[in-house]
Amino acid sequence: MNRDQLAAAYAAPGRYYHNLAHIEDCLAALARVGGLSAAERETLTEAIWWHDVVYDPTRSDNEERSAELAEQHVRAELRQEVGRLIRLTKTHDVAAGDRLGAILISIDLSILGADPARYNAYAAAIRREFGHVSEHDYRIGRARVLRRFAAREVIFPDPDFAGVYDRQARANLARELAALGGGGGA
Repeated sequence: MNRDQLAAAYAAPGRYYHNLAHIEDCLAALARVGGLSAAERETLTEAIWWHDVVYDPTRSDNEERSAELAEQHVRAELRQEVGRLIRLTKTHDVAAGDRLGAILISIDLSILGADPARYNAYAAAIRREFGHVSEHDYRIGRARVLRRFAAREVIFPDPDFAGVYDRQARANLARELAALGGGGGA
């Protein structure tokens, strides 16, 4: 798969947030990260391009399937690390000392710390991607996800991202949780 084919995958019907604009936003965030070697930047670029290439909101194995595809297509010397990084996007959990993991996860989650209007557009796009889920069930599931992020001591594992985005992310999460009505319980 070349970049045009990847871009086409991100343009598939039903992708309202997990689309090419998300990849472009992630790449722009990566461009603002300093102190990376050329190899680290290439690895993160590949991980960004491939991390949501498989996206079906009715399945729970998108990250694994995306990682496997990446491992088939990226340069051999990058395959293992790119696959590992993509798999981190399933839980967004990063081990201490995993700098590239911290950067990728912080980039992927940076939308949580966007200005309120942009965050609201993101939340609406996610709802559209889960259009197959009833309103009641969506509210419960979405609230569960948001509460998990809000309860984290650190939302953004990279300290530079945390410094820029954490306060706004927490405000956005609180606002959406309130709008969801708390999600109808645990």
